[in-house]
Amino acid sequence: MTITILWDVDGTLLLNSFGGGGELYHTAVERTVGRELHPPLPRTHGKPDGLILSEILAHFGYDDSWHERARAVLDELSIERAHAGDRREAAPGVTDALTAVAARGWHNALLTGNSLVRARVKLEGAGLGPEWFDWDRSFFGATARERSEITRAAREALPGETLVIIGDTPRDDEAAAAAGMPFIGVATGVFSVDDLRETGAVLVVADLAGSLDAVLAAIDGL
Repeated sequence: MTITILWDVDGTLLLNSFGGGGELYHTAVERTVGRELHPPLPRTHGKPDGLILSEILAHFGYDDSWHERARAVLDELSIERAHAGDRREAAPGVTDALTAVAARGWHNALLTGNSLVRARVKLEGAGLGPEWFDWDRSFFGATARERSEITRAAREALPGETLVIIGDTPRDDEAAAAAGMPFIGVATGVFSVDDLRETGAVLVVADLAGSLDAVLAAIDGL
């Protein structure tokens, strides 16, 4: 049986950036439309890039004909910041977890609301190079309006595999459930262990550093 672990990026593999990174989306839309927009919308964690950009555009009176350009600008901004020295930090226990998954013959892959470009830039900035992940089994949210679009795409693309979502928000659980996948919650983002226990998670842990054995056992038991 092929087992693929679909890791979320922000708040799961990587600690969230200071301020949550919401200003980057706003700046991308400002650059796209060519004017300043006030006030910025509050950031909601767990939404895919495609939805966040669509919401900002709509809020300021722009339709989705601007969306493709806004996505490209968002990628450009992410690369610019990385070149300027903006770096993220891997969450506690992540490298040990990725190593343990690979040692069992399982696949480490991504299921993230980010674009492929943004996910790769963020991960490489935290020292997690492309060799850690199976990119052919990874799924991204640059155009997605709902996270469940991404999980359903993964389920359709990998019909014979056991797919496990590991993430840090209730939206990860909702998306997993929509595609019939188990969800493991890791409270290294903005949501607490108690928050994540209110979801349908098969297991919730504070972080991967102190609970890796429990996470592996939960996956083994599926």
